[in-house]
Amino acid sequence: MNFFGALIGFALGMWLTHNLLGGLIGAALGFMFDASRQQQRRRTPAQGGYLAPLFALIGAVAKADGRISESEIAIAERLMARMNLDQEQRREAIDAFNEGKQPEFNATGVIDELRQWVGHRRDHAFPVIDVVIETVLAEGAPSPEKMAILRQLAFALRVSDMELMALMAMKGYAWNGPAGGRGHGGGGYVPPQRNTQGPDPYTVLGIQRDADERAIKRAYRKLISEHHPDRLGDLPDDMRRRAESRASEINAAYERIKAEKGFK
Repeated sequence: MNFFGALIGFALGMWLTHNLLGGLIGAALGFMFDASRQQQRRRTPAQGGYLAPLFALIGAVAKADGRISESEIAIAERLMARMNLDQEQRREAIDAFNEGKQPEFNATGVIDELRQWVGHRRDHAFPVIDVVIETVLAEGAPSPEKMAILRQLAFALRVSDMELMALMAMKGYAWNGPAGGRGHGGGGYVPPQRNTQGPDPYTVLGIQRDADERAIKRAYRKLISEHHPDRLGDLPDDMRRRAESRASEINAAYERIKAEKGFK
């Protein structure tokens, strides 16, 4: 929280009234002015403002284990570059990241903003989650605190643990899911581990190994529809490229399963 306005207000109040009460009133007015400006800097989801809540959430994830590493900062920097942010947008993203990394920051608010922005567009939900996963996995197997925020986001965007497992598999990590429950809290914790043999095609498609041909094709058609980049509308090029990458992973997984099962 920025207290600069409160300090200026206090000084001005003391100068004008020459008493403590005037200084306190000035500080209160300055604090309210700062809060109002901070709120205005944040675009609401209805105005297309996914940028500030997204980078605030990235900051919260980076700080979740108690410290922010150079690799996590580098990921945020690369994301800003890939999104081709102009100077004003970059400043907005940095301010949001710094806000999110504060110890008292509550990620629930920005997750709700992202939920409102995504709406019922699952094809928008996956690129948002994909961006956050990069920070979650920045240092390898993530902490329970980072995974808790990621699962809270997935739950808010109506993405199941099975779908989250598939997204992480595309990043080269195997995760067997939480030890209990579908929601974002509770249960034990099974940390994701890097899969040195590449993504498991069955995990990518979200199916069991004994699934029949019909179930495999149905899962593939559903996934390729949700992840197809042509459906993304006005999302930034970086998120579009992510969708293209996921579509390629889904196609590759489907081809591997087809070759293994022996159907066309």
